[in-house]
Amino acid sequence: MCLIFTILAALSFSGVYLYQKKHSEFSKSVFTTMLMFWAASFMWSMDGVASALKGEGFFDLSVEDTILGTIIVASGMLIFAVLSIIKRRKNA
Repeated sequence: MCLIFTILAALSFSGVYLYQKKHSEFSKSVFTTMLMFWAASFMWSMDGVASALKGEGFFDLSVEDTILGTIIVASGMLIFAVLSIIKRRKNA
């Protein structure tokens, strides 16, 4: 579930970045968060490949992994909020 959640978050931030690239004062914050989610998605993909090579499933659909995925997405959103607040204070 970590992989699924981070890919959905990366796709969401990619869409926002592509839509508002020129129009938003927070485009650097969106871009940084988007890169973080894509990096996390790549990391979880490699973890899935390693699990598959060991004979386990590619996706971990356990409750613990769902909680971890939720924490990862919430942490990324928190970082985005902090970056946006810093950007706003610099412009004020």
